[in-house]
Amino acid sequence: MPTTPLSAIFAAIDAANAQDPRTTTVAGEDRPYELVYGERMTAMLAHFAPAAPEALQIAARGQHIERWSIPRSDYPADRVGYLTWRNDLKELHARRLGEIIDDLAQPTELKERVQFLVRKKKLKSDPDTQTLEDVICLVFLRYYAAEFAADHEAEKVVDILSKTLKKMSERGINAALGLPLEPAVRDLVNKAADGEA
Repeated sequence: MPTTPLSAIFAAIDAANAQDPRTTTVAGEDRPYELVYGERMTAMLAHFAPAAPEALQIAARGQHIERWSIPRSDYPADRVGYLTWRNDLKELHARRLGEIIDDLAQPTELKERVQFLVRKKKLKSDPDTQTLEDVICLVFLRYYAAEFAADHEAEKVVDILSKTLKKMSERGINAALGLPLEPAVRDLVNKAADGEA
């Protein structure tokens, strides 16, 4: 099967994320953390929005590219520190994806659209930005919420999940409620959906 620009972009993103020093265990195998995250984002997008345009597919695959290079611990522990860290990550991801697209001589319009999406511009009004946010939330709920819930008080988890659901579309929330979640996580998601913070 010939290499397409999209597959070449995916390969470059994966090569970058394969350098993640952190690992996660999948089917008994330790694999680079952000490489697995990117694969999960692509799989969830394909399920949730199979007709997604290329820019959205790239944004989903690379939305955590080289995330480990800007540790949360480098910023103050307060909310301002958290928001600054998140914004710096968005700029890192937009820059790195732009470099990959440029290196592969792809159109400027594609680069600009991908960067727009990973910066989460016009959430709620841009359909692709909203789809990306929905997929991010679905991947979190499906693969990472149980570990997060185990490390925090239930009330805090419900509050976080409530904020997560507020960023999602109605279709995204319906998809979230249909995920195969662990019973404890499903209970917390249902409480968040019912507004029981």
